[in-house]
Amino acid sequence: MLRLGAFLFIFATIALWERIAPRRDEPMLRAKRWPTNLLLIVIDTVTLRLLLPTTGSIAVAVLAQQHHWGVLQQMQLPPVLAIAIAIIALDAVIYWQHRLFHRMPLLWRLHRVHHTDIRLDTTSALRFHPVEIFLSMLIKMVAIIVLGVDPLAVVLFEVTLNGMALFNHGNIRLPHAIDRALRWLWVTPDMHRIHHSVETEEFNRNFGFNLSCWDRIFGSYQAQPQAGQLGMTIGLPDWRNADTTANLLWMLKLPWLPLARSAQ
Repeated sequence: MLRLGAFLFIFATIALWERIAPRRDEPMLRAKRWPTNLLLIVIDTVTLRLLLPTTGSIAVAVLAQQHHWGVLQQMQLPPVLAIAIAIIALDAVIYWQHRLFHRMPLLWRLHRVHHTDIRLDTTSALRFHPVEIFLSMLIKMVAIIVLGVDPLAVVLFEVTLNGMALFNHGNIRLPHAIDRALRWLWVTPDMHRIHHSVETEEFNRNFGFNLSCWDRIFGSYQAQPQAGQLGMTIGLPDWRNADTTANLLWMLKLPWLPLARSAQ
């Protein structure tokens, strides 16, 4: 209920912000995109419930805690410090998972569903193929066991990750000074938008979803797109038709279509 409540509140806030102060003043094609983007997250959720009916990130964390599995379970750390370390470590895992899904052709086939959205707003944060969501959950569960993450840390991480994804995919305008200050710690919409550029050298940058430090540390940070925030083109060069890229059936079968020139 905490996760759902936080998701609905943040989603509604960003969606309203996009209406009042959009960053890119262009037709957002909401009537085409929103129904399928929102329906896709429903399919993803149902898929996880069917394939992992009795497990999940929090259940695995409880199991690790009960059996004292993982690195953090073997260390005598203050609870607050252990939770902070766990959240930072999980964020690093998500960063490298994201890079892996760009690097390996088989995984890119799944992840390109996320990148074929030709507009970027808060619903784009929900646009993932169900097979990718399933694999991501498996990776997260393994990381939780290896690290020995406390269940409370998992809840806080999930709420933070979901909220930040909704935020940094948003078509929202931030004052330049605030954006510049925030991105020293967090991923901002202007920073993440570069990752959705049609330019190969740009969509292979800025992989972070929450903490911005990983892109700086591991050399994948780019401050601004070559064409500027208002001039850059969103999506992948091979699929530019709004009717196609907003079609749910097409999105579900996209991993099995030819890789074409957007393959990595």
